[in-house]
Amino acid sequence: MDAIVLGGGLMGTASAYFLASRGVRVTLIERARIGAGATVASFGNIRRSGRHLSQLPLAARSLAIWNEAEVLLGRDVEFRPTGHLRLIFDADSLEDMRTYVQAANAQGLILDELDTSELHARFPGIGPDAIAASFSPRDGSANPRLIGPAFADAAVRAGASVVEEAPVLDIRTTAAGFELETAKGNFQAALLLNCAGAWGRSIAAHFGEDVPLETWGPQMAVTEPLPHRIAPVVGVWSQAHGAYLRQVERGNVIFGGAVDRVRVEAEPGYAKPDPARLPAQVAAVIKLVPALADVAVIRQWSGCEGYVADALPVMGPSSTTPGLFHAFGFCGHGFQLGPGVGSAMAELIATGQCETPLDEFAITRFAA
Repeated sequence: MDAIVLGGGLMGTASAYFLASRGVRVTLIERARIGAGATVASFGNIRRSGRHLSQLPLAARSLAIWNEAEVLLGRDVEFRPTGHLRLIFDADSLEDMRTYVQAANAQGLILDELDTSELHARFPGIGPDAIAASFSPRDGSANPRLIGPAFADAAVRAGASVVEEAPVLDIRTTAAGFELETAKGNFQAALLLNCAGAWGRSIAAHFGEDVPLETWGPQMAVTEPLPHRIAPVVGVWSQAHGAYLRQVERGNVIFGGAVDRVRVEAEPGYAKPDPARLPAQVAAVIKLVPALADVAVIRQWSGCEGYVADALPVMGPSSTTPGLFHAFGFCGHGFQLGPGVGSAMAELIATGQCETPLDEFAITRFAA
């Protein structure tokens, strides 16, 4: 069996690694550089808290791999299970959190509810105006700049081929499967896995499967280095765009959210941050950690993420084309899922089934 994985972000590189580990001959084709799309634009959040309930089994599968990542990949990708703290500032959000916790408990996700005294005792200086919080102790963060290349290198060691800077010019079905014409030559395989992220819609549409997906870029920023004081990832329970932040071991505080995303065109394929939005974003971050009020922001960035209309990813086999599979459209919250996606898709492709339920992510939900 041989396969082409199209897209070199976290989903694609993880899929290539797990396929190669199962003995599948794999060629990974990336239009630009490995990990340079949605992966590198990511905040780096390893979060199960607040996920759609249908994603929790996949998130659990992925978390198990994150916990083994350093041994599995042979390098430190800075996965740190420091916990995920979500602050609550109003009664409606508190009720939302409690309702979610009841449902999530049945899926094996345990969240601790903290009242104000517990919050301020365990996390001094965080959320002084919060009325409560949830805490997921096994979640955390990892470095988005390291994980894609790490999986790609591990895939090569397992026998895969990786081709970068090879935009696809045409895809043809053949008697033997698929032939891709790229800027770096033609490639053939019996199977094709579409992990093209924001470009996944166009690949699916080529095979008569349209997906209501739009492309947007997050607004991200990072501060100067500071003494390390913030252990968990910090976010907000909110129906609006809540801010989120984390402090890396080097001392910088990475933050995002709180403002609208930027629309992205297919070319050049990435958004630029809007400095005019930064003051509102900073104000939201200071509400979470007031001590950041006088800290210098040293860099902003954005990227390109694919958002499906129902906020769920597309995963599973094609409904029109035998041998074609999809794994794209993770709506800006796919980073935690990435290793699990690769493992699940490799299992599905190699064996024809998957122990993790994927039915709710099937592309057939858009057939009508």
